[in-house]
Amino acid sequence: MRDTLEALDAGEIGVAEAESRLAGYATTAAGRFDAGREGRRGIPEAILAEGKTPAEVAALTTTAVETTGRALVTRADADDAAAIRTAVEDLDLDTADPLDATVDHDERTGTVVVHAGDFERPALDATVAVVAAGTADAAVAGEAAVVAREIGATIDRVDDVGVANLDRILDQRDRIREADVVVVAAGREGALPTVVAGLVAAPVIALPVSTGYGVGGEGVAALQGALQSCSVLTTVNVDAGFVAGAQAGLIARAVDAATDS
Repeated sequence: MRDTLEALDAGEIGVAEAESRLAGYATTAAGRFDAGREGRRGIPEAILAEGKTPAEVAALTTTAVETTGRALVTRADADDAAAIRTAVEDLDLDTADPLDATVDHDERTGTVVVHAGDFERPALDATVAVVAAGTADAAVAGEAAVVAREIGATIDRVDDVGVANLDRILDQRDRIREADVVVVAAGREGALPTVVAGLVAAPVIALPVSTGYGVGGEGVAALQGALQSCSVLTTVNVDAGFVAGAQAGLIARAVDAATDS
C-alpha cells in the first residue's frame, strides 16, 4: 500500500490506478472496471459496448487505460469509437508522462483497442490459427483474433475455407497444423470445426456463427453440430468471439509457459 501511495504522491501513477491497485477495481459513473483481471485470470478485462451509451463506453475505456495502460472494447459501433477517440484525446492521467495513446477501431469486428504510448503487449511463444469458413464468418472470427492477440499470441488468419469445397481446407492443413491452438468459426451447418479437428493435433475451439436461415438458422445448427462432433473439440456459444479468443489465449499462455520451463 505504501508503494502505491508514494507512487501517487510522486506523480508516477494517477488516482484511478492507485484505486485499482488498492481495491482491485476502479469506480466510474458507468460502473466498476476490473483492473486486476489480467493478473488474476491472464485475460484482459473487456468492455462490452452493447447495452451501454457511447459516453459510458468511453468512460470505462479511459478508466481501463488509466489503470492498465490499454483498453479492449467489443461490439462497438462508429458512435462508440468516436466517443472513445474524443475521451482518449482529452484524458489527463495526472502523471508527469504524456499518454501518447493509439486507438484502433476495426469496423468489421466491432472492436476498439487502445494502447497507451508506453504499453507493451505481452508476447507469447505460441500461435493461434483463426480459421473462418466464409466471408460472412469473418467478423466473429476477427473478434476472437483480436482477443487472442491482446493476450499475447501470434495470430494466423485462414479465411474462406468452408466445406462447400474441401480442397480449400485441405490445401491449408499443413499451415494450420503448425498452430498451437485453432479457433474455427463457421455458420450454416457448422461442419468446418469438425473437419479441422479431424486433421490437426492441436486443441480446436469451435465458434458457431449466426449465419444461415430457415430451420437451424442463426447459428443453431452450427452450435448443435459442434456439440455433436465426433472429432474432439471444445465449443463456445454462438457468436462468442471473445470467449473463443480468450480460451485460445489461455491455451497459448500454457504453451508458452511449458516452452520456457
